[in-house]
Amino acid sequence: MELYQKQLLLEHLSAHVTEKRLEKMTGILAWRTRHLTLVMEDIYQSQNASAVLRSCECFGVQDVHIIENRNTYEINPDVALGSSKWLSLFKYNRENFNTTACLTSLRDQGYRIVATTPHKDDCLLEELPVDRKTALVFGTELDGLTHEAMSMSDAFVRIPMLGFTESFNISVSAAICLYHLAPRIRNTVRNWELTEEERTDVMIGWLLQSVRNPENLLNHYKKKLGIERFMT
Repeated sequence: MELYQKQLLLEHLSAHVTEKRLEKMTGILAWRTRHLTLVMEDIYQSQNASAVLRSCECFGVQDVHIIENRNTYEINPDVALGSSKWLSLFKYNRENFNTTACLTSLRDQGYRIVATTPHKDDCLLEELPVDRKTALVFGTELDGLTHEAMSMSDAFVRIPMLGFTESFNISVSAAICLYHLAPRIRNTVRNWELTEEERTDVMIGWLLQSVRNPENLLNHYKKKLGIERFMT
């Protein structure tokens, strides 16, 4: 669908929510970014992974990439508290091993792959450059990241630890990283915001989550403008 057609659809859907609701969604959308994204590799504890989604939504990170190798991730609604419906979730589960496909796709989109794990070449969180689009990759608490994820990473970052415990769990680690990196990106990086077309796409998705009978509204819109002739 062309951008102007998406914008017409956006107007069509916007008429079916209250002005107050639309204003709130527009305000939140203005803070959304894809300059920073998170990747979870084969997480098996749904409550921790769902807490990561909640943190991403709260800090304005729009995209989360979920690699399913041995473990299938199911959202824990009691932890996510509805945050997932405001995010763009990308699952990689077509192969027996999906890490390579995920990280290759992100690199092709211009992301710098950063493994969140202690490493001989690592840097502290506050030292991590954020000038380039950044994908933070998190592994399981038990095994950490796979060898393939480590070998495909462009950089390694760690959170300073002062106690006996070896590491934070993934939900705490993600929240700490987002707390430090998201404001720094917005304060120092140009064009961290979503593009006009990205904002339109995200808002359409949000509105479809918010209106009654979204299928009927879409069908009415397609019929009105004849979009079924050139929509895939």
